Amino acid sequence: MAELLAVRGLRVDFATDRGPAQVLDGMNLDIETGEVVGLVGESGCGKTTLARAILGILPEGAARIRAGEVRFKGTDLLREDPAAVNDRVRGRAITFIPQDPFTSFSPLFPIETQIMDLMKWKSPRAGNGGGPASILGRYPRARHRADREAALEILRAVQIPEPARALRRLPHEFSGGQRQRLMIAMALLPRPDLIIADEPTTALDVTIQAQILRLLRALVKERGVSVLFTTHDLGTAHEICDRVVVMYAGQEMEAAPTDAFFGRPAHPYTRRLLASVPSPGGEIRDIPGEVPSLVTPPSGCRFHPRCDYATAECRDVRPALRALAGAHGIRCHHPVDAPAGADP
Repeated sequence: MAELLAVRGLRVDFATDRGPAQVLDGMNLDIETGEVVGLVGESGCGKTTLARAILGILPEGAARIRAGEVRFKGTDLLREDPAAVNDRVRGRAITFIPQDPFTSFSPLFPIETQIMDLMKWKSPRAGNGGGPASILGRYPRARHRADREAALEILRAVQIPEPARALRRLPHEFSGGQRQRLMIAMALLPRPDLIIADEPTTALDVTIQAQILRLLRALVKERGVSVLFTTHDLGTAHEICDRVVVMYAGQEMEAAPTDAFFGRPAHPYTRRLLASVPSPGGEIRDIPGEVPSLVTPPSGCRFHPRCDYATAECRDVRPALRALAGAHGIRCHHPVDAPAGADP
């Protein structure tokens, strides 16, 4: 598969009353064409910040990109003209599925109005014989008809009953699961190369979560779309992802194909994270210690204050990427060789 997205050495600070918080510290990430990559880690580890940095929607004034690259199809988006990124990439080549389907729609307008407003500006037919929408609100009639038919088709694909009638309904007339299906439909409509899904099933009950995951997996594979799927739920990552990347305090720790990630984890943090999943008997094992402050983070590997294997080297030097078998990569001076499931 060909490389679609490559994040290299990305450093992002946020201004706080106590000084800049180093939310991303030299973060690296790769996504290939047609690949579903899971980005996992504890709350506050920087998953959403990374997603927003890729999209170019970090909060102005509060966030500052200090270094790094975000290469999409060979072009560094951080050095592109922002207007060009907004026109050609954001909302078109890269789309977004938000976390909460209950607050993602305006309650004032029918679903059709909100979908067609998206398509007016981001339709794949714009500039390709359908004519662009004008700043004065013109929406070429032929393209409007084609875009509406495409919307009906995608609503059928995400299993919304009676699509034509559904378009006339207001958001509150849909269940949470149906609203998330509508968000998936809107992310697919511009025919993107990459979808960023930011914990899209968190607000749903487990039965609906499973349905949404199966649907999303089937649709992206059918259309050859890549997905960056951020989640703190390891079960969800196991269900949908081809490869998993684990983050801790703004640094990537381990990246591996899903089977290797869950079957042969090598980083002490990954193993602690997997061990913290409740057992069938209800036992919960937490990770000793505390997540470090990002204003005054530890030097070297940020996990070293909580790691049983930490040495002076871990405290002083951030580990370089080490390649293991089968596209398995790890940043650790002392990878764990114990069998999966054993305590580190």
